[in-house]
Amino acid sequence: MTAWKVPGLPDERRCLVMGVVNVTPDSFSDGGRWFDPEAAVRHGLELVEQGADIVDVGGESTRPGAARVSLDEELRRVEPVIRALSQEGVPVSVDTMRAEVADAAVRAGAAMVNDVSGGLADPAMPQVVASAGVPYVVMHWRGHSQDMDGRAVYSDVVTEVAEELRKRVDSVLAEGVDERQILIDPGLGFAKRPEHNWALLGGIHRLGELGYPIIIGASRKRFLGRLLAEPDGTPRPFSGADDATLAVTALAAHAGAWCVRVHHVRPNADAVRVAAAWRRGEGAR
Repeated sequence: MTAWKVPGLPDERRCLVMGVVNVTPDSFSDGGRWFDPEAAVRHGLELVEQGADIVDVGGESTRPGAARVSLDEELRRVEPVIRALSQEGVPVSVDTMRAEVADAAVRAGAAMVNDVSGGLADPAMPQVVASAGVPYVVMHWRGHSQDMDGRAVYSDVVTEVAEELRKRVDSVLAEGVDERQILIDPGLGFAKRPEHNWALLGGIHRLGELGYPIIIGASRKRFLGRLLAEPDGTPRPFSGADDATLAVTALAAHAGAWCVRVHHVRPNADAVRVAAAWRRGEGAR
């Protein structure tokens, strides 16, 4: 399945790079560095210079345990940033679970909606996306940040995530979303323990059998810090997981991921180009 073309994205056959701009004071990875709208816009433009194909702007932290912000506050955070970046010709994705925010973001110039709840948090989201006609990321999700860790119970995580994603996709299609708009995300770290995340990464090909382009968001997540823990069990800090993120990016791109969502863009953009060259080399044998 080929996703709808997003204006401004390259046609070359490689994994795309989505750079993250968190317009929040409490995101796990950057601690509010881009909370000021002007700083967020500057950072988004820097990410494009570093090789980002898409800039994902979010105004609500979804880290484990995070409390929700109000609708008005989320709009206040993201709308001016999306408008300014879009006016600079940057392909922008809005990271939101709210239909009203998605609608306002598209009106401000967003070319994609990235919904970590896959339409479960706001039943109006599919209708908004269908009307807007933009690509829609349906992520695997089992509940809000405050209680998602308790929902990380699986017998066969790859099979169960694939089936739950299929049901979510079927649901949004029934609401009028075109199948060409659909992108899927296995939701690494969302109601997933480290072993679940690794199984899903190793099972990308099985998720690909659903027939939709796949986005992988592993950047700086807890399971990487735990893999790289000190001998006493102390996890590696988030910022210390960038090299491990590069490894995941290269492997995911080689395995056929459509896009990787990352915080540190330049080396990840290099990694996907290496993976693309590797795949071309395999095809030339």
